[in-house]
Order: sequence, then C-alpha cells, then structure tokens
Amino acid sequence: MQLVVGRIGRAHGIKGEVTVEVRTDEPELRLGPGAVLVTDPAGVGPLTVESGRVHSGRLLLRFVGVPDRTAAEALRNTLLIAEVDPDETPEDPDEFYDHQLVDLDVVTVDGTEVGRITEIAHLPSQDLFIVERPDGGEVMIPFVEEIVTEIDMEAQRAVIDPPPGLLDAERAVIAGSRDESADASGSEGDR
Repeated sequence: MQLVVGRIGRAHGIKGEVTVEVRTDEPELRLGPGAVLVTDPAGVGPLTVESGRVHSGRLLLRFVGVPDRTAAEALRNTLLIAEVDPDETPEDPDEFYDHQLVDLDVVTVDGTEVGRITEIAHLPSQDLFIVERPDGGEVMIPFVEEIVTEIDMEAQRAVIDPPPGLLDAERAVIAGSRDESADASGSEGDR
C-alpha cells in the first residue's frame, strides 16, 4: 500500500537539497537515509534519500542523483510516496494511518449516523475528516480530541461529539457579537 509522506518544496542552497513538507508522523522512518520513495509525477522517481537534516524547523533532504540546485528545483511540488505494509500500524495506539480511517462510519455520541469518512485532509493547523453524508452532501470534521471522542477499529466507526453548528448550520452558535451600544459610543471620540 502507498502513503503520501511528503511534498518537495523549494531548493535549498546549491548542493541539491530541497525543503520537504512532511505528511507523516514518522519522518525518521519514512524519510530517513536510504529510504526509496515513489513519486507523483511518477516520471521523476523513484527517489532515494541520501541525507536529511532539520534547518530552521524545516526538513531538508538530499536525494541520490540530484547534484545541484537546478536538479533540486526540478523536483518542486513532487509528492513523496512510501510503500507500507497494509497491516502495519503506528506504535502509538492513539495514532492512525489515513488508510485505517478512510471508510469508517461516523456517528455522534448518541448514535446518530453522520456518514462515512472518504478522505483525510492534512491542513497546517489540524487534520480534517471529509465525511460523505447519507444524503450525498459532505461535512468536514476537525480530527481533534474535543470532537472525535473515539476511534473504534473493531466496530469500524469514529464517534464524535460535535459542537452546535458543525453538522447543522441552523444550530450554529455565534461565538461573539458586537455590542451595538459600545460601537455607538466609541465612534464619538474620532470627531
């Protein structure tokens, strides 16, 4: 099975290093020296990691056969894909690979059916479950402990405790509203 573990960014320096946007919780395992990675687009790879280091909080990798900045720049936006045994699981029991979560049923804590996870979106601030509703619609659910209360692999379901408005826009609660009287009094000082 194949997992996207990173995306190549800009070239760094003149010796063929590239920045990498990490998309795995196990970069030392998936992106370590000697790792052979399939690529998307396929014509660019496979790529073998020659060396890696962290610089200013960013992962920098050098690949075998990429000797200079020009060759490194040609790799920009290439996805790095690792071959993974489908039965492999992360060491931490509270972590999951995307393929383990896709197709799980999503239900609320009271048992109400929400839908089925079709994709995991990895955003800079958090991951999101993309859930297909029974009516064909779609809802995005933040994969955070406060909302996703349980992942039950045996029952093949994710249990959520959604805040008002997450699943039903009509029930949304506005977190803050401006006090109109404060607005009126505050504007007089500018005269």
